[in-house]
Amino acid sequence: MEMIITEKNYVEKAENVILKLKEKKDKKNRVIPMVTTSKLRNLLSMTSDIYNEILNFQEEELSEEICGRIDYLKVRFLYEAGREEKVRDLVEEAKIIDCINEIKGNRKRYILFSRYMEALVAYHRYYGGRDN
Repeated sequence: MEMIITEKNYVEKAENVILKLKEKKDKKNRVIPMVTTSKLRNLLSMTSDIYNEILNFQEEELSEEICGRIDYLKVRFLYEAGREEKVRDLVEEAKIIDCINEIKGNRKRYILFSRYMEALVAYHRYYGGRDN
């Protein structure tokens, strides 16, 4: 089974996600604004907390505690997606929940996921993501 994101494709996938969301329109053909930069940065911040901790990890297999935190991260993404339609659009278009599921306690996969989240934030900013 092929991974959703890989070292070779995560940057391109992130750009494609943001470009699709940038062009999303409602039933009256009006452009729907993307998720706000601050909301996206909050999601990245949750991801970065775990990332910073596992950078010091030597083993590829993550501890039970870290795996629990990753599961909780998934819950937080789902909660935020349930609260706000724009976040749901991002989570679904970027396949964030599937990407988290693919981590499966693997350090390299988590680092890749974190870089994917950073790429989403970067492209969001580059393509005119706003804070309001």
